[in-house]
Amino acid sequence: MRGHLLRILAFTFPLIFIVVEIQAMPTPEKESIIIEVDGDPETHATYIEKHHPQIDVVTTYELLFNGLALQIPPKQMADLATLDFIKTFHPVQQYETTTDSVLTDQPADTVFPADLNTTTYTGRGKKVAVIDTGIDYDHPDLRRNYQGGYDVVDLDEDPMETSKSEGVPTMHGTHVAGIIAGNGQLKGVAPDAAIYAYRALGPGGMGTSIQVIAAMEQAIADDVDIMNLSLGNSVNGPDYPTSIAVNRAVESGVAVVIASGNDGPDNWTVGSPGTAAGALTVGASASPQTIPYLTAHKMKEAIPLQTMQGSTPWRLEQDYEIVAVPNEMPDVKGKIALVKRAEQSFYDVAKQAERAGAVAVIIYNHEQGDLNGSIVNEAEPIEIPVAGITGQAGADMVDQLETERLYPTTHYEQTAKGIAPFSSRGPVTVNWHMKPDLVAPGTNILSTIPGGHYLEMQGTSMAAPHVAGAIALIKEAQPDWTNDQIKGALKTTATMLTGEDEQPIAPISQGVGEIQVGEAIETKTIIDDPQLVFGKINAYQETNKVTMKIENTTKEEQTYTFDMPKHQQGLTWKVPQSFTIAAGKQKEVPIELRVTSQQLKEDIHQGWLRLHQGDDQFNLPYLFINQVANSPKAMGFEFLEDAFSEDTYRYKMYLAEPAKRIEVNLYDPDTLVYDRSLLQRTDVEAGLMQGEIKKREVGNSGHYKALITIESMNGELENHEVDLYIEGN
Repeated sequence: MRGHLLRILAFTFPLIFIVVEIQAMPTPEKESIIIEVDGDPETHATYIEKHHPQIDVVTTYELLFNGLALQIPPKQMADLATLDFIKTFHPVQQYETTTDSVLTDQPADTVFPADLNTTTYTGRGKKVAVIDTGIDYDHPDLRRNYQGGYDVVDLDEDPMETSKSEGVPTMHGTHVAGIIAGNGQLKGVAPDAAIYAYRALGPGGMGTSIQVIAAMEQAIADDVDIMNLSLGNSVNGPDYPTSIAVNRAVESGVAVVIASGNDGPDNWTVGSPGTAAGALTVGASASPQTIPYLTAHKMKEAIPLQTMQGSTPWRLEQDYEIVAVPNEMPDVKGKIALVKRAEQSFYDVAKQAERAGAVAVIIYNHEQGDLNGSIVNEAEPIEIPVAGITGQAGADMVDQLETERLYPTTHYEQTAKGIAPFSSRGPVTVNWHMKPDLVAPGTNILSTIPGGHYLEMQGTSMAAPHVAGAIALIKEAQPDWTNDQIKGALKTTATMLTGEDEQPIAPISQGVGEIQVGEAIETKTIIDDPQLVFGKINAYQETNKVTMKIENTTKEEQTYTFDMPKHQQGLTWKVPQSFTIAAGKQKEVPIELRVTSQQLKEDIHQGWLRLHQGDDQFNLPYLFINQVANSPKAMGFEFLEDAFSEDTYRYKMYLAEPAKRIEVNLYDPDTLVYDRSLLQRTDVEAGLMQGEIKKREVGNSGHYKALITIESMNGELENHEVDLYIEGN
């Protein structure tokens, strides 16, 4: 697998730093590839057609990047390598699978996309691009709204989701499309909006950055109004290629909505292209849910269960014994099987336990953190509940089972509305922007999946299409508004979410808050950007100013007043206590912040200002970085075979700031004994670092732990550990 991988964001996954080896399907007669070129793509297309007639030029791209889409016999790859105008190319391989989709019963916590739409508008006449894994346009709830699209993976006009016969099947794009504009048994947010599907991610939901950019370019050519990208990567930087392309698409007049990512709850986890300044980046709010907890005598604490996608609800009516499962499935008849996560799929583990007579399955993580997963399989669904728990909780239960038997009781707790734990947090490195911009429902979302079925899924992938649908409604209701006005209206009217302590949740978790589409349509005030970002404070004392543009949308003069900020040591605010804006006019309002850095902790500082107009209150989140923060210095490490050379590897890494030295050392994954040095670089600039290494210099193939060490320009060291597989030399 070559090229930079993007991923769908339907579930909580670890950061993707390295390409994972997956078995390829047989090579077709011609392979679909996209190449990046120097110079004019049309000129190069003419040259290829004349001198390489075996290669089919499908289309050219020049709006968001320079390149061509080709259909090429694999044997002709060597011919391409001789063309000096080609920078790189991006193929997509196919992968095998044994899983498919299933329709399950919906518990009481189910969230229906149509619930967001409290208006009479339906998105009629608005064109929404779903840049994703394709969609099942034959689904009865999508058939009437599907109006076309393109497949950037196979380079044809059939953007159908990947089926089982083609590789790892997908359902993600179909689910996203249903949230936006389902129009049948299930209604989407904007049920009359037109859906245009662009299959940028192929089997297994995988694809390259350039394929995503090419899909965006095709959508612009099709004159769509809105793009939804429920995809991303682990690079928390504003100048990554996909982020740049998003900003250009916004400049072309398209409203672009992007999922923030599922790498929360840590800070600095929003990934590209959600880091793009011009995008409306969406995090996931968590609707109130009934969470099952296990308790038992001598257990340290109650253990929350995360029911897996495709599982029946956890509704055990009596206490059952828990049995820890070693390598072989023991006698678990009438018991709960406790299994540690391993290479075997969640479905296979659950099916083995079910066949052995288990009444339920608990899978605990093999590392720190929560465990979310899927046991979806249409052909042979699991009929018993299956849930995930943290690695620590599982290890504690295993230790306790060595000395006594456990018969836990299930209790249920109702959670409050908040931010989903998996939702990625900001801010963004380099420019320190506040992301996500806002949040939308992202847990227990019921929508369409291939085969005419429905399924609950959760993730920021589910939150973003709620916002894409909301924009379609606003465009219908307010046809004269610009995209900036629409974004401003959604942000201005968002509801600030609070935690269990009734204090506001941090801006880098929720942005301005949760969208309220009805209020946005009717708003009397539009704040162009209520997110107040004062950047990084480097001096002993520094004053920064942000200018807000506020629009009075009514036919009467309006008066606004600020709550004067409370005194905080090290901070001095200068805001206008009161001002007026004439009917239908705009006004620029300056807000100054003076920071005395030595009186504050070196870290992220954030909070809220409040502006009032009559009975309306506007919550304005602010953010600045004092001196330094625990931001990542390097992200997105890749190590791949060179597409044009059989004896070369290529590597990439994104740096948020310049580095004095970078080293990548390899260790045995089991013993953690040092093996060898893979890479050393000195005096590296910020941005995308890339290069090549000859295979003879790389050493033996196999699995390794790669320790990436970055020495900053001031001598500080930072380490990152990733799993690395080096293919046979």
